[in-house]
Amino acid sequence: MAELTEAQQREFEAAAFRRLLEHLRERSDVQNIDMMNLAGFCRNCLSNWYRDAATSAGIELSKETSREIVYGMPYAEWQARHQRDATEAQKAAFETNRPKDH
Repeated sequence: MAELTEAQQREFEAAAFRRLLEHLRERSDVQNIDMMNLAGFCRNCLSNWYRDAATSAGIELSKETSREIVYGMPYAEWQARHQRDATEAQKAAFETNRPKDH
C-alpha cells in the first residue's frame, strides 16, 4: 500500500467527498429515506457531519448553510423539486432500521 502524507490523505478524502456530493446531486431520484433504510445515512446526515466538522474547527455553520453545501441548493428548493412523500413501506422500514441518533 502506498504511503500517503497527512496532506495527501486529506486532499484525497476531500476529493472523494466532493465526488460523492456530485453523485448524490445527480441522483436526486434516490430519496433520503431509501438511503437511510439501506445505508443508515442520508444527505441530511452528511450535512450534519459537515457542520460538526466545522464546529470542531471553531466555525459555526447553520443547519441551512450546511444543507445547502451538501444539496447544492437551499434545502427547501431541493425538497420542492425532488422529495416525494414516503410510502407506508418506506416509513415502516425506517422505524425498523432507524439509527439511534435520528
